[in-house]
Amino acid sequence: MRFVWGPTFEEMLHPGKIEPGVRERALAARESDPLDEINLYNITWMKPEGGACHLVLPRELTGVDANIIVLYGRDFPTRSHKVGATYSVTMEQQMFGGLRPGEHTIVFPSTGNYGIGGAWVGPRMGYDSLVILPELMSEERFRLIREYGARYIKTPGCESSVKEIYDKCKELSHRPEIRVLNQFEVMGNYRFHYYVTGNTVVELVADLWSQGIGNGRCAAFVSAMGSAGTIAAGDRLKEVFPEHLIVGLEPVQCPTLYNNGYGDHDIQGIGDKHVTWIHNVLNMDVLMCVGDMESKMGLKLVTDPVGMEYLSSEVGIDEAIVREMSTIFGISGICNILGAIKTAKYYRMGAGDNIVTVATDTIDRYHSVMAALDSNQGKLDRAKAAARHEAIFLGTKTDYVQEGTRDNRDRWFNLKYYTWVEQQGKTVAELNAQRSQSWWADERARVREIDSALIEARLEASCGERQG
Repeated sequence: MRFVWGPTFEEMLHPGKIEPGVRERALAARESDPLDEINLYNITWMKPEGGACHLVLPRELTGVDANIIVLYGRDFPTRSHKVGATYSVTMEQQMFGGLRPGEHTIVFPSTGNYGIGGAWVGPRMGYDSLVILPELMSEERFRLIREYGARYIKTPGCESSVKEIYDKCKELSHRPEIRVLNQFEVMGNYRFHYYVTGNTVVELVADLWSQGIGNGRCAAFVSAMGSAGTIAAGDRLKEVFPEHLIVGLEPVQCPTLYNNGYGDHDIQGIGDKHVTWIHNVLNMDVLMCVGDMESKMGLKLVTDPVGMEYLSSEVGIDEAIVREMSTIFGISGICNILGAIKTAKYYRMGAGDNIVTVATDTIDRYHSVMAALDSNQGKLDRAKAAARHEAIFLGTKTDYVQEGTRDNRDRWFNLKYYTWVEQQGKTVAELNAQRSQSWWADERARVREIDSALIEARLEASCGERQG
């Protein structure tokens, strides 16, 4: 049995702190051998040459004066930042939870990118890996899971059918070799985004200020909730910028927090008919809903050659920026942009205000979805491109907005009971403990403890290899 260890939280935030020889090998393997375990050290928001992977969206696209800044996950090992959460969860369980390579099969419940991350991380760390995800997810997701060396089980339903995933995990968990790493529950997911994503944003807005963009602060962090890992970055930002707003998004078609609602939708990666255990909803400031069709049609506009040509020739966006946008967005990324535009309009934010959001994955996961869109609505032409730009981006409305009053926050929080106490075996006492922000602060404080333990574990593994 050989343990594989990767970077600390601090090294994922600042990869320049990785031991130079390891960092050099990792950078070389990015292109030459992307399935080599050394690529664990490429889990970071930072570019090899320094600076965060980001794009400040052109105002010609958004129609608002506020700076909408997108952190994009395209350059992570799986082309999605979810691999960071998957690694952090696996690493913590290997260190503290008794997880052992060659002994255990890891199960990753997911609607897509966390599962793809698990399919990549698990085999790199020596584990037989199994992804549980709904049968109606894009074919590209299943293909990537196979290519990364994992297996999958399809459960009934679509993006919002998470209970079926839980049921399958419960069925499998009776087998002694099975270890379920539930992204909706395990706090390694929260810690990755609190520390790595959150601090990346803190440093990014300061860097942009030095370039004359924005005021050096973050006015709002906007994120749709799937596992609600990414939105944990907002907890870090609120520590640094007390006036900062945490804005959560969910689909109009499945307004779980907004209206105690239900339904099916196709913003793959978000909105799962429950409130996750790792979501600090009592710290969320506002909830907004975005439509799935607008998100898909918006993605088509920025990635289709006809739409790209329209944006450059008619809207006046620089061709290089149009090309960059076409490589960094998936459906949920467009959803996040629309939420950011809605935030700017609703709160009347101006040119100095920075609204930060994320592009979780890229178009390579959604060609089949775009083909289905063409089949249903016809191929994109210039007239449709103009209409979509005007209606979807420039015409973003400020409907479906629910601010985080005391009563609304209590209602959001109380929805956790039905999944976590009634279905998943948590106690009422455990749930009530989450009402205190000190509970969340204690979980965040574990980052230093975990980093110290990981450095020690790597040292022991290195000594063992030399002695062997």
